[in-house]
Amino acid sequence: MPTWAGFIYLAVVLDAWSRRVVGWAIGETMTAELVLAALNMALQQRRPDGVIHHSDQGSQYTSIAFGERCRRMGVRPSMGSTGDAYDNAMAESFFASLECELIDRRSWQTKTEARLALFTYIEGWYNPRRRHSALEYLSPMNFESKHASTSPPRSEHGLPTAGVCVVVATPPVDNPAPVDLERPQNLSL
Repeated sequence: MPTWAGFIYLAVVLDAWSRRVVGWAIGETMTAELVLAALNMALQQRRPDGVIHHSDQGSQYTSIAFGERCRRMGVRPSMGSTGDAYDNAMAESFFASLECELIDRRSWQTKTEARLALFTYIEGWYNPRRRHSALEYLSPMNFESKHASTSPPRSEHGLPTAGVCVVVATPPVDNPAPVDLERPQNLSL
């Protein structure tokens, strides 16, 4: 994400079932630490069991640190083929929406302003209010609330498809999530 003071990068983890951004981190360089921060936020919020994490083949996702964290947490890494944008289409779609709905509409003088804009977009617009045709024209949070009594569909491998789907990162921003985040009980608006 461009600012007058330089770039910041955003790494996100998407829930493939509800399209909700369940983990995100912002930084000034695209590193394994950045994507690990997003993964850690997602793991803290969701506490998943036996999920698949799909990503592109960026060096952040092929790093030893990322692989070890996935192994320790029971997350099965999956990577797309090189140069295939369709393989990670959900992440590409999120970043296309972010670019069209936020980044292309204004500029930011400082990195702090840009970080706040990203936070507001994800937590104030995308998750709670942005409607998706694939979700019965509900927002990710409302879709989850509506289907709270049903569990996400399982894949043919017996692993939940509502696991984490890590996306290509945009410039980083600090992760505002505290270590002991509790998931809100009522997600409806």
